[in-house]
Amino acid sequence: MRHIQEMLEELRAKLLTMSGLVESAIKDSAHALSGDPDVNIQDIFQRERQVNKLELEIDEIATGILALEQPVAGDLRFVTAAAKINNNLERIGDLAVGIARRAESLAHVSKDELTGEIPTLAELVADMVNRALRAFVNKDTQEARAVLSSDDAVDHLHESIFSELIDHMKRDSQAVQTCVDLMLAARNLERIADHATNIAEAVVFISEGVDVRHRSLGIEI
Repeated sequence: MRHIQEMLEELRAKLLTMSGLVESAIKDSAHALSGDPDVNIQDIFQRERQVNKLELEIDEIATGILALEQPVAGDLRFVTAAAKINNNLERIGDLAVGIARRAESLAHVSKDELTGEIPTLAELVADMVNRALRAFVNKDTQEARAVLSSDDAVDHLHESIFSELIDHMKRDSQAVQTCVDLMLAARNLERIADHATNIAEAVVFISEGVDVRHRSLGIEI
């Protein structure tokens, strides 16, 4: 039977592989939405299949550690948080695919004046995910807490984009479907930021044993 440390290292390695796939999917889907002709959307779909496979493998390893090794203290926190990170990464992959599908439907539509601040939102969100994952790799709770502080800026920008697209639909009925697709893509980006926040919360839990999920209420456990 393998030693628990070997299983923990395999768990960490697979999460890092999954992280890389998800990060590239976010960036490519955002570039595709902006009309970048060099992005192959099929590559994004292929990466999502790899992410789904890794999710199952990580679940199996985490379940095996909990059932067979009965980890305690820091190891237990790591496995518990890793399972949460795994789930959030898989959801981010799904959301990136959703953005790619919107990009496909908008590929032949003139949308330059409509995308507005969506590229800026995509950059903010990709940066949040990158920093959350870097915090996980480096066990950096300071970085993780900085990610938590970034979520409000994403929410405000998303609200601004939503309002602008609503106003445009009122002015131009021919652009309704394009605006709806862009709103859905922006909503996916906002949800990706929420998952990045969840990952950052898990990093704080791993390192400090502190639950910061309800920090907006002034509660840390």
